[in-house]
Amino acid sequence: MDTDAEPGQTRHTPNAAGPPIRQLFRDVIADRMPGPRPPQAAMLFDTETDPYGDDRSFLGDFSNEILHQDTCRPATADGLALLAALAADDRIPAPHRFQAVDLLFRAATVTERHLVESWPATPQHADPHSEARARSAVQAHTPDLLTRWSAECPAVRLALAALAVLFPTDRTLPALTPRLRTFTHQHPQGTDIGDYVRFVLVLAAQDDNQILTVTEKLTDTHWQGTARGAPIRPRALHLLGQMLTKAEAGLTRPRPGR
Repeated sequence: MDTDAEPGQTRHTPNAAGPPIRQLFRDVIADRMPGPRPPQAAMLFDTETDPYGDDRSFLGDFSNEILHQDTCRPATADGLALLAALAADDRIPAPHRFQAVDLLFRAATVTERHLVESWPATPQHADPHSEARARSAVQAHTPDLLTRWSAECPAVRLALAALAVLFPTDRTLPALTPRLRTFTHQHPQGTDIGDYVRFVLVLAAQDDNQILTVTEKLTDTHWQGTARGAPIRPRALHLLGQMLTKAEAGLTRPRPGR
C-alpha cells in the first residue's frame, strides 16, 4: 500500500497544475455550502485584494482563524463545518485533507490536551462552553467523514482513525483493526507511523490498564510526557495528537523523483 499522499501546491500563483489553494478552497466551499456560511469563510470570499503571498501563509492564517492559537472561541464550532467540507472533497489535495481532519481532531481535544499540559493548574484561556460546542460539532461531522475511508488515501485514513477512536461506536471500533492491519505490516514498532497505528489500536481496545501502560512506555522514550497524576484519557489524547503530527511528515513527504 502506498502511504505517500500526493504533494500539494506550495505557491500562491496560477499554474498549469491548478488554482492557488485559496481559490480552490473557495470553489469547494461555494459548491458544498451555498447557503449561509460561518464567519471564517470571509477569508475565502472577501473581494478585497488578496493579502496572502503564498499558500503556506494563507493556510496558517486560515487554520488560526478557525482554531485560534489552539484555543476555542464562540465561533470555532461553526467554522469547523468548513474543515469538514474541505476534508470530504477530492478536489482538495490529500495533504490538505489530512490537515483538515487533523485540525478537527485538535479542536475536539482542546480540553484534554490543555488539561494535561497545565496539570495540576487550571488551563489558561479555557472556554469550556466553546470547547464543548467544538467537540460536539466534530462528533457530528465524523460519521460522514468515516464513510470515505475506502476511497481515501492511506495518509488521510490514518487521520480519520484518530477521529474513530475519539468518538468510538460499536461499528467503528471493530472495523479499525482489520483496516489498520496493513499499516502494522508495513511500519514496524519504533517508527513514527508504526507507533501511531499501534497506539490507535490500543485506544480502540478501550482497556484503561493497557492504555496507561503503553502511554507510560511511549512518553518515557521519545514523546513529550505528561504529568502522571493527570487522568489517563486526556494523557492518551495528548500523546495521540503528538504522534499524528509526526506521522504526517512521513505520510505526506514526496518520494524522491516526484
